Amino acid sequence: MDLLASRADGRTAVVVFGAYGHTGRFVVAELLERGLSPVLSGRDAGRLKELAEAHGGLDVRPASVDDPASLDHALAGAAAVINAAGPFASTAAPVVEAALRAGIPYVDVAAELEAVADTFAQHADRARAAGTPVVPAMAFYGGLGDLLASAAMGDWRTADEVHIAYALSGWHPTAGTKASGRVSRQRRGDRRLVFAGGRMEARTAPAGPARWAFPGPVGERAVVAEFTMADSVTIPRHLSVRDIHTYMSAEAVADLSAPDAPPPTPVDERGRSAQTFLVEVVVRAGGRERRAVARGQDIYAVSAPLAVEAVQRLLAAPGRPGGVLAAGAAFDAADFLRALAPHILVELHPEAGAAGGGH
Repeated sequence: MDLLASRADGRTAVVVFGAYGHTGRFVVAELLERGLSPVLSGRDAGRLKELAEAHGGLDVRPASVDDPASLDHALAGAAAVINAAGPFASTAAPVVEAALRAGIPYVDVAAELEAVADTFAQHADRARAAGTPVVPAMAFYGGLGDLLASAAMGDWRTADEVHIAYALSGWHPTAGTKASGRVSRQRRGDRRLVFAGGRMEARTAPAGPARWAFPGPVGERAVVAEFTMADSVTIPRHLSVRDIHTYMSAEAVADLSAPDAPPPTPVDERGRSAQTFLVEVVVRAGGRERRAVARGQDIYAVSAPLAVEAVQRLLAAPGRPGGVLAAGAAFDAADFLRALAPHILVELHPEAGAAGGGH
């Protein structure tokens, strides 16, 4: 399969599975903005057709994860595939398998840490042998934290601690987020998965209240500790760290848990919500500290430039090693983060002594 497969109009074709979902629509728009040709795929042919017509006519290829032949047809002639359809516990493996059969890069926006761990466990050897890159969790949850930790760590070979703190002005979860959350809870029950002492462990005891001193203008906030996301799975795959500590602003957790939490409401021409975010990553080693901070608007919208930038970089360097790769292992983290402006504004802070009680 030609890695630089293109449409008749000369534009590179990228399949978006789950194209009509909330994040999928942002991915389609981002591909078009960058001059790529989205191929719309997913189960609902009617919704695919509606989206295609809204963009003036795009290629539509309905497919289902329980029909491998339909996935093969959807990916035929494409250069890459972006999977934006959750829950990824159901969709990731079939679409990865189809990408391996087609010999094209696979990228997804999974936030389900169990599904991301499954992708590493189930597909790493075959993807490596096939020379096909598979990059899961290339989104706000997972990819961004991984890139920030990788950039902050820089030339350090090991680290004692990685702290990842998320502050959202509110969550406003989509239906897809809620569905993925239900699947994750079903899989792990009342356990939390935490990377500690160099390994992932399950905990049931309450984590207890905590506070995090975010940079201005957010400031100090109550946070929920051990709110583990996909970056706790990806970071240890390529960085030598002992412990990963994760935090989510308490207001965002309450919003996510509320049964009547409203979905995102568009406020601009891009369809973004008014939600803002700040992510701070602190890496510590032997009393030294390095930090990285990312700021932006709408956690779902910014997943699109993350995923599409990844695809463009994979297609621009077809000789990259295959395998299941974390974001920071697949790409130059600092350079990748710089390329995300103005969608995400990133600050990399020089080394300092370990911070005091604010964190």
